[in-house]
Amino acid sequence: MRGKYANIIVDISHEKVDRPFQYRIPPHLQGKLEEGMAVTIPFGKGNKELAGYVMEVTDQAEYAEDKLKDILDIRVGDMPVEADFIRLAAWMKRNYGSTMITALKTVLPVRQKKKTQEKRTVTLKLPVEEAKEQLAFYEKKHQTARARLLKELIGQQELSYELITGKLHVTTKTIQALAEAGICQIRTESFYRDPVRLEKQETLRKRLSAVQQDIVEKISADLQAKKPGVHLIHGITGSGKTEVYLALIERVLKNGKQAIVLIPEIALTYQTLIRFFNRFPGRVSVMNSRLSAGEKYDQFERAKSGEIDVMIGPRSALFTPFPKLGLIIIDEEHENSYKSESMPKYHARETAVQIASCHAAGVVLGSATPSLESYYRAKNGEYFLYEMKERLTGGCLPTVYTVDLRQELKEGNRSIFSRKLQELLTERLNRGEQSILFLNRRGYAGFISCRSCGYVMKCPHCDVSLSEHRNGTLVCHYCGYEQPKVSVCPQCGSKYILGFRAGTEQIEEQVKKMYPKARVLRMDADTTRSKDGYEQILSAFANREADVLIGTQMIVKGHDFPDVTLVGILAADLSLSVGDYRASERTFELLTQAAGRAGRGNKPGEVVIQTYQPEHYSVQYAAKQDYEGFYEEEILYREMMQYPPAAHMLAIQIAALAEEGGRGLAERLAEAIRKSQDGSVRVIGPAPAAIGKINDIYRFVIYIKHREYDRLVEIKDFTEELLNGIENRKETVYFDFDPVNAY
Repeated sequence: MRGKYANIIVDISHEKVDRPFQYRIPPHLQGKLEEGMAVTIPFGKGNKELAGYVMEVTDQAEYAEDKLKDILDIRVGDMPVEADFIRLAAWMKRNYGSTMITALKTVLPVRQKKKTQEKRTVTLKLPVEEAKEQLAFYEKKHQTARARLLKELIGQQELSYELITGKLHVTTKTIQALAEAGICQIRTESFYRDPVRLEKQETLRKRLSAVQQDIVEKISADLQAKKPGVHLIHGITGSGKTEVYLALIERVLKNGKQAIVLIPEIALTYQTLIRFFNRFPGRVSVMNSRLSAGEKYDQFERAKSGEIDVMIGPRSALFTPFPKLGLIIIDEEHENSYKSESMPKYHARETAVQIASCHAAGVVLGSATPSLESYYRAKNGEYFLYEMKERLTGGCLPTVYTVDLRQELKEGNRSIFSRKLQELLTERLNRGEQSILFLNRRGYAGFISCRSCGYVMKCPHCDVSLSEHRNGTLVCHYCGYEQPKVSVCPQCGSKYILGFRAGTEQIEEQVKKMYPKARVLRMDADTTRSKDGYEQILSAFANREADVLIGTQMIVKGHDFPDVTLVGILAADLSLSVGDYRASERTFELLTQAAGRAGRGNKPGEVVIQTYQPEHYSVQYAAKQDYEGFYEEEILYREMMQYPPAAHMLAIQIAALAEEGGRGLAERLAEAIRKSQDGSVRVIGPAPAAIGKINDIYRFVIYIKHREYDRLVEIKDFTEELLNGIENRKETVYFDFDPVNAY
């Protein structure tokens, strides 16, 4: 008999119950409970039946026996949880700040069991001669439905249930009647939903270069020696990082282990999936937000049962319940999408290292533009660093032209496209080569402003400008507020109130106007709403069904189109105007990744960067594809200002319905933190957030800096204690360690 009591976390997302409650294990459940199991418990004065998770089974009672309630039952409908996930949730709660139940829901993204899919077939049970006699009887009696079914069964021996009820128009009642008469047999088989609907393609396995082979051997040796660490592969665009990943996974699978491959966005899944599926047919699955709940549940069940060995997907794929995890790969590891924007605000990179440590697994990070955090740790010896400085094709990096848009305007060019870009685009269309035009914008137009008084149309609920869409409406991209387009300025009455047109739709229109015969595809959030939207556009472009692909960030990350020889980067410096200490890093990454899409085949590539700030160091280093040069300049700024990775930063965000209440709590917390700390801790603020109001919620932020992460965790714990002592608090407080976005 194992344990008389269980400490259980209740399935309520509220700080007041964010602790285990002890329950008695009744006799009929003793010996059956394990850490992580979902159970039904009576909770509160009314003994309301709630779900909870077993945190610990123990013989030690924390209260008098008569004060403890009994667990009611094990929740059969919920997925069982491994103890590792309970420990991981506790680690995330401590290191990122959240309630325990919220952390559990993060690491257990699919908890509700879904109905199993079933395949039914009907087989002939009688010998053929007896069946023919029975058929003659049915025909004589004019029992046409029974005769139709039996005739098909005599010819086919086995039919699918759906074919019988559909194409043959035979009812379920008729099938049952034949089964009861012993003429046929109905067989039901359960099967897992499989979202990977690809046919294996015969592809020539690429021979690894000496550099690739060396990296594979070194990382594999560490994995074999059971001293796996974190390995950063810094490889220029087109250097063959994916082939290294495939070779490493092959080694891991041969040793009976499993692998998780993280990619930054859904947009990358299609091309990546094909390469992995062809290498490991039938052993690969995918996890992303576009799968149905049933598909997600089945993929985790397949992983637990060992039916698959490789899971590919964005951040949530990290929590795949592989029992023999051997390797976690994070491709394009610099991407912001690896940081969760909801509580707990965990980063996939650090969380992957924590998960890997529980399994003695390795972690491989890969990027052409590593995050400053990863490169800084590699330089300091925390990570192993590998360099890949040549393209596999033997080709060179593209030639990059930086165009000063201020000069273009002075010389009379008012087009979206510089003269250099127009010249090169015309050349590509004449030669039958492909081009990519990249813009970091969404919608038909940007903000609407008055040319007379400068008034900007803003959302009445959020402190952000409204965007004009083609249907004549002004839309807030934060809360969804809409209003009709205005023709006169609400402030001064001027009719010169217009949109700053720099959206993907408008670029598409301009290209079609300039080049009527060009085949153009547009890929942005509006054209990829359907489940297969990404795949359809990427497949069409890869199959040479279009000459020009226009899009937002999703088109410049990780894709490999050998026939693309020109990339045009429009309004390259828009991201430099964001009030964020990472603005230069983001701009460099974006420009370098975009430039890397050109010339990946045998033909040389060219890139045009259109900018109003050609002198900015992030633009200059991106044009030269010089990561080390950019890093050395940027890290000096980070060290001087004590920004990550040179130091750590904690953002405490206060959200309130009442502006004064939010400001008051923010000031109270900031003052208390200042008094509790010494001079080594920098407390900045409080101040209104960069967007001070979203959907009628007022937002304030406090920033705290220190070189030691654990010191910030202590401040978070101190703040939580303060908050727990405030009764009837209406404000919500969030914690974000080393935030990747400005508040």
